[in-house]
Amino acid sequence: MKPPPNPYLVLVTAILLPGVGQWLNRQPVRGLIFVFFIILLGGFTLKTAAPDVSFVGKISGGLFVWAMAVFDAYKTAHLRMALWQHKRG
Repeated sequence: MKPPPNPYLVLVTAILLPGVGQWLNRQPVRGLIFVFFIILLGGFTLKTAAPDVSFVGKISGGLFVWAMAVFDAYKTAHLRMALWQHKRG
């Protein structure tokens, strides 16, 4: 039985590249869904934010989904590693 990826590797990858953490967890569709909503909500808040809002504020919808994707990827990798270690011994 092949071991799951290291949760810290998944965490760093998910921080740098949205959706790739889910792909490393063998959940590519879930990763694509996160990327879709990052783009969708980032674009929505960019277009609807007031002109005097900072750039981070204008893309805050996408950043929020990105943060949730990072949390989801790490949580899944950590759980899979714990289950793998439990089954192994």
